[in-house]
Amino acid sequence: MTSLPASESARGVGVVVIGRNEGERLRRCLASLPAGARVVYVDSGSTDGSTEAAAAAGASVVRLDPSAPFTAARGRNAGLEKLRAEHPELELAQLIDGDCLLAPGWLEAAVTELRSDPKLAIVCGRRREQKPDETVYNRLCDIEWDGEPGDATECGGDSLVRIAALAEVGGFRATMIAGEEPELCFRLRERGWKIRRIAGEMTGHDAAIRRFRQWWLRQVRAGYAYALCWWLHGASPERFRARELRSILFWAGGLPAVALVLAARVGPWGLLPLAAYAVLYRRVRAARLRREPDPRHARLDAAFCVLGKFAQLWGVTRFAWDRVTGKRERLIEYK
Repeated sequence: MTSLPASESARGVGVVVIGRNEGERLRRCLASLPAGARVVYVDSGSTDGSTEAAAAAGASVVRLDPSAPFTAARGRNAGLEKLRAEHPELELAQLIDGDCLLAPGWLEAAVTELRSDPKLAIVCGRRREQKPDETVYNRLCDIEWDGEPGDATECGGDSLVRIAALAEVGGFRATMIAGEEPELCFRLRERGWKIRRIAGEMTGHDAAIRRFRQWWLRQVRAGYAYALCWWLHGASPERFRARELRSILFWAGGLPAVALVLAARVGPWGLLPLAAYAVLYRRVRAARLRREPDPRHARLDAAFCVLGKFAQLWGVTRFAWDRVTGKRERLIEYK
């Protein structure tokens, strides 16, 4: 992607980029931003020259203090704080991860949408993988990003935000190691703000997931995030993340346990309940086919959705262990 031309929309929007050792991907990210944009880059302990590259590109640089744990939430908060301090006139900010490229025309479309409704706090769009055919894991990420346009309950890491709305709820919960965007959106929605997904191309993401272990750790992180969000807001009328948590516990915990107990009592016939995984597979595949024209991708998504329940259960278990032992949450990194 090439640099966006300067525009009235771009001049009224600040940009917060977060990263850690993204190297050339960060340079491409910065080059994809609008000419003349007010950019803040927040670095989480990079050792590859990222801060120097960002400064050379004209960004204001914030280096997070390594004495506190690095999190994406903490980085975005620091970037928004710096942006407000340097440019208090700005009302909107584009958040983007350092491994992403901003799509041409995105800001104009997103700004128009956000300014059309004063209760909109966040607008997000279609995030795509830059190399979806490189590995099956990249393809799975590309499928994951394909959300339905319309009012939504959550967004991802890339989005256009109304700065005042985030300030009203205290920004991101800085200590969260995962799930910080849905948790922020939950608090915004409780205050009457809205989140909207539009059909436009927003960013190109470079997951660079080449090994099964990386994919597995990403799913472990997702399970941890579900459990953490439920712990924080599961008692709300919405029962936030309770459905996802029940699904993980049933498919990866309860069903295998029942099958094993039955098998121990009645022999191999006791394993018949495991056939329910075929039902889950078909259900996910059917749901994906409603948006995914390629049946191969729908089958891939369904198969890994079933498998991912077990990795997510490990994440839920890790969260529970951290709560019981009082251990500090640690990043679950897959790159």
